[in-house]
Amino acid sequence: MATCIDVSRTGGGGSQATPHLPLSREPNRPQTDDNAQLKFVKFCRRRFSDHVPRAATVCQNRTATTHTSRAVDFVDRDEIDGVDDFPVDDDEEFDLWMVMKSEARSDIDQEPILSSYYFNSILSYNSLESALSHHLSVKLSNSSLPINTLFDIFIGVFSEDEEIVKSVKHDLKAVKERDPACISYVHCFLNFKGFLACQAHRVAHKLWCQGRKVLALLIQNRVSEVFAVDIHPGAKIGRGILLDHATGVVVGETAVIGNNVSILHNVTLGGTGKACGDRHPKIGDGVLIGAGTCILGNIRIGEGAKIGAGSVVLKEVPPRTTAAGNPARLVGGKQNPIKLDKIPSFTMDHTSHISEWSDYVI
Repeated sequence: MATCIDVSRTGGGGSQATPHLPLSREPNRPQTDDNAQLKFVKFCRRRFSDHVPRAATVCQNRTATTHTSRAVDFVDRDEIDGVDDFPVDDDEEFDLWMVMKSEARSDIDQEPILSSYYFNSILSYNSLESALSHHLSVKLSNSSLPINTLFDIFIGVFSEDEEIVKSVKHDLKAVKERDPACISYVHCFLNFKGFLACQAHRVAHKLWCQGRKVLALLIQNRVSEVFAVDIHPGAKIGRGILLDHATGVVVGETAVIGNNVSILHNVTLGGTGKACGDRHPKIGDGVLIGAGTCILGNIRIGEGAKIGAGSVVLKEVPPRTTAAGNPARLVGGKQNPIKLDKIPSFTMDHTSHISEWSDYVI
């Protein structure tokens, strides 16, 4: 077991910000809406689909708020006055790590038999990143890949990149708020493999961008074996991500996932064949992807869109619309699709407007 230590982060240790650059391809023409433009309040500052930094953690310079249990409405951009005054980061509102330690002590009071487990996993550490480094190391280690080696890798990345640690916190809040099965932050931290797989990917992606591809691919392989989640280390993922259940999630090398996206199990973001280059989907902010969905090719899923469970998506899905079926079709029709008025990744509503799409009844 790794020695219980804490490595403090320094303010200057983070990587330098990378300027936003456009995606390497524009497979589809961006769609505009004459009546209203998509705007997320307290949720998104810029269009993720327009700017993706290269060789850096995705959305590195963007801030987002996920600590809200209510659904946020889509609003007309012209109706908002002083939108820049909205808070965009609530890390200072409460100390998440102290809350988690309090939850751990409460769990020990209920189940004293777990006191050693909680001490070794939570209470013996002074920071979220050191505890996460240890927990991931224990999960992913094997006889030829010792815990201490993995711990050094994980804590090294977390210590030098504060943006990754911020993303970890946003992911924790996203799971707690959107998944009714999550009873506490510490419950998610210790037991939710979707969350753990996502954080391991953040480390692998950082290593990949640093040119340490062999090590990044090793972490990807161990995550796939242990958690049954296969995310290529080249894929770019935003913050506030929920991988619900997570089993069977596959994300290709050139895929991009925006902020505050919710993805259920057995979802594939894949290519269409043997073509090289930029070949995987680009998922906008606030998207909800239902279980068993396949999204194939270098196509865009617009911000705030919803993809029904079991769908096969081969073409662009406009913002704020719902696509379902095999092959997927827009609910309401291509010419006049029904527009969603709430962020689907927050509401987690998989069945709204079903009557407009299908008259099937049991």
